[in-house]
Amino acid sequence: MKDRLYLFYSSVLILYIINRFLSSATLDYVIGLLAITMLVISFKQGSTLFKVLGGAFMASGSLMYVTAGLSIKGLPLFFTTNMQLLAFLMVLPWINSVVHVGKYDQHINGLMKEKVHHLGSLYSRSVLTTYILMTFLNLSAVNLSQSVLLKSMKNMSKAVRDNFISRATIRAFTMALIWSPMEIIVAITVDATGVSYLIYLPWLLGISFFILLVDSVIGRYRFKSIAYEPALESAHDVPIQKIIQEILKLLAALILFLTIVLSLSHLFQLNFILTVTLVIIPFSCLWAIIIKRWYLFKVFGFEVWKQQTNKTQNFVILFITLAFFTNSLNETTLLQYVQRPFVIFDHSPLMILILILATYFFMAMIGVHPVGTIAILLEVLAPLFHIFNPVAIGIVLIVGALATSSSSTFGVVLTLTSINTEQNPYRITLRNLPFTLLYGAIGIAVAMMII
Repeated sequence: MKDRLYLFYSSVLILYIINRFLSSATLDYVIGLLAITMLVISFKQGSTLFKVLGGAFMASGSLMYVTAGLSIKGLPLFFTTNMQLLAFLMVLPWINSVVHVGKYDQHINGLMKEKVHHLGSLYSRSVLTTYILMTFLNLSAVNLSQSVLLKSMKNMSKAVRDNFISRATIRAFTMALIWSPMEIIVAITVDATGVSYLIYLPWLLGISFFILLVDSVIGRYRFKSIAYEPALESAHDVPIQKIIQEILKLLAALILFLTIVLSLSHLFQLNFILTVTLVIIPFSCLWAIIIKRWYLFKVFGFEVWKQQTNKTQNFVILFITLAFFTNSLNETTLLQYVQRPFVIFDHSPLMILILILATYFFMAMIGVHPVGTIAILLEVLAPLFHIFNPVAIGIVLIVGALATSSSSTFGVVLTLTSINTEQNPYRITLRNLPFTLLYGAIGIAVAMMII
């Protein structure tokens, strides 16, 4: 049953996407019932953290639902709001796969080995390499870069290696994703604020590149006194010209992808998340055909997609219970009390932006996923979009989510790093905490310029 979950999950999500165009009330109800079924099945196989989180959302959501005096008949419709987020996550493995079968990741990883003499130089190379790969590979890029660094730094002391890897790869992850159209926090913010992705893009790119430059300079200075001792010399180094060529190909693909997404979104009046979801698979297939990797892509891509879809139980639990919680919250007067701390400071935009960052940080420390936090924040902040520039609020919503993920003890990227490097996750949290605060402060400073 577990190995065939992808058939059930994908069938429900395809039905949901079809109904976005049909707008059938009957299908809406059926999808709601299927969403509840997905939740029940996934709950048995989810991790303890997500079970606790989902259970908390369900318990509090149920209490609010009953308190609001809502009919049990309408219950299934409260579970479907976040189905498009699940559909979005379901198609991401396809674009990861085309990058892998095209060997872009292997070629670009050559940046880490090109004329490196000390760890300061390796740090800036590692950050840049992971940053570039993050554009299409998302979390896979972190795993890939950490694997390469663990092998190449085998002769270094464990303390130095752990310190280096937990800084370079995690920080690159957070810096690259704040402007990526394939980052779910970005997609949610674009749709929720009603502001075009193109308006956000220059601001987010500016923040991202500035942080990348600052962290690379600091990292280079911090590690430059340590000589690099490679574990082994590669017999097949990738020429720098080839590396640059592969980077330019990825950049061209990204520009084309964004052009298609934004054009279709405008032409058919589709929201950003749905458009990206619809474009990823045909775009990936066309890319594979152009680079003459269609057969390998078809076989490898399907296998990766199947495996990852079979393991989405945690996200099913999070998104479906979160939908129920936020929809129930909207039916009560409790939302007004939750909004009160933000409304009190409606004359002080700086305090509101600081509160957003603080909320992300607090929720991350107790294990709440950024998607869960942003869903609550969007309900709370909605009235303020008419008072302040929603672009400024949106920037801090995005930056805050990604900045705190670099020091979130229970976050996916930090947990993955902890497992790969065999080090205490709390040590990684403390190591990256100054970066989180700097990152968040820069996001707030930029937002204050345009609020």
